[in-house]
Amino acid sequence: MTTAILSVILAIVSILFIAVIFIDEAPQWLGVSSKTDQLWHLPNIETDLPDGKKGKQVKFGYLLATESPKWMGPQVINKDKRLYSGNNLTCQNCHLEAGTKAGSGSWVGVTNRFPQFRGRENKIGTIEERINGCMERSMNGKALPEDSEQMEALVAYMEWLSEDVPEDTASWYKGFISVKIPAVKADTIFGKQVYINECQVCHGENGQGTKLADERKGYQYPPLWGDDSFNHGAGMHRVLTAAQFIKANMPHLIATKENPKLTDEEAFHVAAYINSFNRPQKAETEKDFPDLKLKPVSTAYGPWDDPFPAEQHKFGPFQPIVQYYDSVYQIKKTK
Repeated sequence: MTTAILSVILAIVSILFIAVIFIDEAPQWLGVSSKTDQLWHLPNIETDLPDGKKGKQVKFGYLLATESPKWMGPQVINKDKRLYSGNNLTCQNCHLEAGTKAGSGSWVGVTNRFPQFRGRENKIGTIEERINGCMERSMNGKALPEDSEQMEALVAYMEWLSEDVPEDTASWYKGFISVKIPAVKADTIFGKQVYINECQVCHGENGQGTKLADERKGYQYPPLWGDDSFNHGAGMHRVLTAAQFIKANMPHLIATKENPKLTDEEAFHVAAYINSFNRPQKAETEKDFPDLKLKPVSTAYGPWDDPFPAEQHKFGPFQPIVQYYDSVYQIKKTK
């Protein structure tokens, strides 16, 4: 065998070896699924529960997420022991499909991202603290004791959803989608028309929602304002956050993260309309975001570390606020 032929063979072998390593390390770059991607599937609550105590705990966490008022809210039988939720919402009214729908603050992979820094508390926080943020805001209730059966079950359910999930897959499920921030103030009149056309059939003319046949289990479609909705300290009370959620998920069973129905502008204006109504008020929101520079621009309650009025923080236009933080503090804000 000549030296030239041997050199060619060695070059081909080297290229093949590099290609195998490349595909294994970064399969998504070539549109190839890794072995882990191929093996992982979204766990099914009916068929994939672990045996014994662990399985029972995961199932209870699932029930807490899907039937929240019945198990830890106003509809519980033993109210002294288990009354933590202050309204009749369920966790899955926001974290859709029991926390498994991409683009709706999914819980798939979430426990693998904690502990993490949270600007609202200005510290490294645990998954338990994040859950209690929802309990006190979206659920308009009180914090779960960290050693309570409810907290332990919710964490167990989230951990079960997060087991062995590939990093790329977890990233796909994570958070909400981006919405381009319009340069104008939100138009609640236009938002009302979007609401009538796209939302009213499920959420009602007065945003009152639609309860399940078994009312103890909560709402099929949640109230969007009023006494039984999330309070003003919830993330969904921020117009830009609400717009991101709406864009990927509404109308329900039609919009998805991959194929939204509403435009950025429609989601923006209808989010403002929904948040123009009265809702429960959370106490001591002035303590949120100890470093005020980290406060999202559409946080509707003060104080703020900028010269813009409350009305602008609630309804925009948000671009001047974004530009202010970029120029003064070199902080780039997206919501």
